[in-house]
Amino acid sequence: MTGTHLVVVDMQRVFADADSAWATPGYAAASAGVRRLLPAFAERTVFTRFVAPAEPVGAWIPYYREWPGQLRPEGDPLWDLTAELAVGDAPVVSAPTFGKWGPELAAATAGSERLVLTGVSTDCCVLSTALAAADAGRFVVVPEDACAGLTDADHRRALDAMALYGPLITISSVDAVLAMMGA
Repeated sequence: MTGTHLVVVDMQRVFADADSAWATPGYAAASAGVRRLLPAFAERTVFTRFVAPAEPVGAWIPYYREWPGQLRPEGDPLWDLTAELAVGDAPVVSAPTFGKWGPELAAATAGSERLVLTGVSTDCCVLSTALAAADAGRFVVVPEDACAGLTDADHRRALDAMALYGPLITISSVDAVLAMMGA
């Protein structure tokens, strides 16, 4: 798996903070899995951040009517990566969309054909990013123990949906990824 990039999706305060409207209950466990992977991907890690748009358009208008407290500027601390992951100088790709795959993330991953995709939430931003990256021709490995969904059932359903895209998307574990990396 040499040349593989680790993509850490949306491991931010907005999803970690139990008092947040968008709290992800399994965030701490997903963060522990991500932290185990980081040393194996030195110089080959990219973080993403979900940020609210300056001005919602289209379907995002009624979405933010339901979540008005989340319509905050990009620099708001709510959008910060959590302290345990905001280390080093890895690139950070910010987008006001669930899926983060696009030209900016493709460039940040240096055209790697294989991505190890982790983060939150499995049933939203991880799923959306994985499907788009696979459609773009990237092999995607999702270690299920380095992701978390809004519920355990939602996490499992998202993993099962991504598994349908095999061999483009493979569901794995942190231990299996580390073994493939020789770590």
